[in-house]
Amino acid sequence: MEKKKSPKVQTDLRRGYVQVPKATRKASGIIINGKKFRSVIFTTDIAIIMNNDADAVIAVYPFTPHPAIIQAISNVSNIPVLAGVGGGMTHGPRSAQMALFAEAHGCLGVVVNSATPLDTVKQVDETVDIPVIQTVVTPYADIEQMLASGVDIINVSGAGKTVEIVRDIHEKYPDLPIIATGGPTEESIIETIEAGANAITYTPPSNGEIFKEKMKKYRQDEIERYQ
Repeated sequence: MEKKKSPKVQTDLRRGYVQVPKATRKASGIIINGKKFRSVIFTTDIAIIMNNDADAVIAVYPFTPHPAIIQAISNVSNIPVLAGVGGGMTHGPRSAQMALFAEAHGCLGVVVNSATPLDTVKQVDETVDIPVIQTVVTPYADIEQMLASGVDIINVSGAGKTVEIVRDIHEKYPDLPIIATGGPTEESIIETIEAGANAITYTPPSNGEIFKEKMKKYRQDEIERYQ
């Protein structure tokens, strides 16, 4: 059967949304409880979360996780949320409680950082029904121990070594779902996917950067109007 083209509807006030790179569509995707995602936008900016075309949002940040942040993001997001619940500075029962709070607010999964003790991973896994996602930042991570502790998905954020880490994990665990940073170009995203990543995280421009471009347009429009 011939593949039909998907109709596209674009409303007047939502034309300036953040678009993820087209190369992310080449990923196989990860299905969690019937919901499939290939592109994951990495932000906690509420305005950007409401105005993008990604399949999911990964909401992790360099501070102690707080219920108010999870609640705010889950309230405004119209796409599934993968919520950070700490693991390094915030660990043990608090991480497990944060995970339960995230599940109660409809989050699709919870993310623990690379410094998370294995016993904290176990507590989180025993507390919630949604998948536990572990961040990996170096080639030295003990994936076997992570899986034994209850990790369901690996999130690779290894900077320049990301492709190498993804390839190594995929070769050893071909059925393990992998999310990974795709890098700055379409080519680097495709390379990450070919290495074995099932979904790609994309870091959007900041609110300030987007506003800067819009203000340039406003200024130019005003100059042209008065000339």
